[in-house]
Amino acid sequence: MKKAAYILFVLSAVVLCACGGCKGPAPEPTPEPQPQEQEVDLSLIKQSVPVTNDWVWSCKPQITIHIENGNPVALKAGVTIKITTDAKKAVTSIEDSVTVAANGAQDFVFTTTDNLEPGFYRASCFVNDKAAKHFNFGIDPFQIVSPPDMQPDFDQFWQAAKDQLAAIDMNAHLIELPTKSSDTRKVYLVELNSVPDGLTGEPVVVRGYYCEPQDGQKHPVIMHFYGYDTQNTKAKVECPSGGASQYAEFYLSHRGQYINNRPESSRVADGLGDLVNPYGDWFTYNFGDRDSWYYRGAFMDVVQAIQFMATRESSDMTKLFAEGSSQGGALTYAAAALSDYPFTAIACNVAFLGDYADAMQGIGGLAMELTKNARGTMSDAEVLRFLSYFDTKNLASRISCAVLASSGLQDNVCPPRTNTVPFNNLKTPEADKQYIFGPEMGHDYPKGWSSKMWELFKGRM
Repeated sequence: MKKAAYILFVLSAVVLCACGGCKGPAPEPTPEPQPQEQEVDLSLIKQSVPVTNDWVWSCKPQITIHIENGNPVALKAGVTIKITTDAKKAVTSIEDSVTVAANGAQDFVFTTTDNLEPGFYRASCFVNDKAAKHFNFGIDPFQIVSPPDMQPDFDQFWQAAKDQLAAIDMNAHLIELPTKSSDTRKVYLVELNSVPDGLTGEPVVVRGYYCEPQDGQKHPVIMHFYGYDTQNTKAKVECPSGGASQYAEFYLSHRGQYINNRPESSRVADGLGDLVNPYGDWFTYNFGDRDSWYYRGAFMDVVQAIQFMATRESSDMTKLFAEGSSQGGALTYAAAALSDYPFTAIACNVAFLGDYADAMQGIGGLAMELTKNARGTMSDAEVLRFLSYFDTKNLASRISCAVLASSGLQDNVCPPRTNTVPFNNLKTPEADKQYIFGPEMGHDYPKGWSSKMWELFKGRM
């Protein structure tokens, strides 16, 4: 029995060993834990388009998109750039990508394959389908060619207007403004007769503020012209003070605008009572009739104001200057082109009334004026023929004095093309021409405009 028991024990041990102690099959090995991909937080991706070279280049743009990644992981950002002309015609577009390191930044620099024609363009930049910037830029703007397109009788037309003005008694009436005058310089409200609103009719009375030095000496003359009036008759017309006595100055309110349409409460006390605007929306007044359109009269108001300054003992007409912005810039061009007194220097900021042919393609605020005006059945060709008598690009061909001009690249009212074209048509020597681009500026004044203007003027006084 002992022997049999031993054999049974041995057999049991073998069976137990064979089945691993009857514990069942070995479990599958547990896989090693894998690192999970972190989701990108889109709010931590920032994009911008910094200004480089004032956004004005030669031949090709160099647009930089700056991308910042605030995520703790690297990412691939999609970049899209679309380029159109300033008349909204497609030029080119690209789609690309750029890898941005974790908590890092990367610049994506774009340029075109081919050279672009001189002109102005619009760039629309996107990162991951999110807009980074929409902006206008320039390519060789001073090589834009838009030659004068005046009618054959352009010179005769303006000479006839000046002859009509010369036949009118200016009948200057001065009203001293004691609250604005000083011992060194008196300030007056001046009333002047100017041409009628057409070839016949009564003279139109226009007004302005005149500052006259009191030292008995002759002084440089500075003409100031206003931008388009807001038609807010409650807004006061700014009146200069006696101030510095080294200049004789005239601030013209041409027909229907500023002083000429304000109630007495919106002016410095002058005893003239309430004044009103009979022209409605000035641009559309008698539109299509070159002999009675608003700006024929307004340009002659400018000439009459210069003639008035020539009658004053304090005026040195050999040192004649003018400045204005927007509509005032157009009037400044008109002053230098049409005056019988040569100008020494002018400053025209974001000037209106220029390069109508391009405006007809839908560029800027002038296009809106042309769309809403009551031109009746006039064709585009007839409109352009009519406007050519008043286009600053044609007036510029009669100007040879020193000129400072400017544009806001983002100006949708008086876009840069409508300013650079007249500038390019000036007869002024290159050494006496200066242009300022405000890369991020709209319809405004560029940084440093006033100091550059006075530097130009004082350097020639």
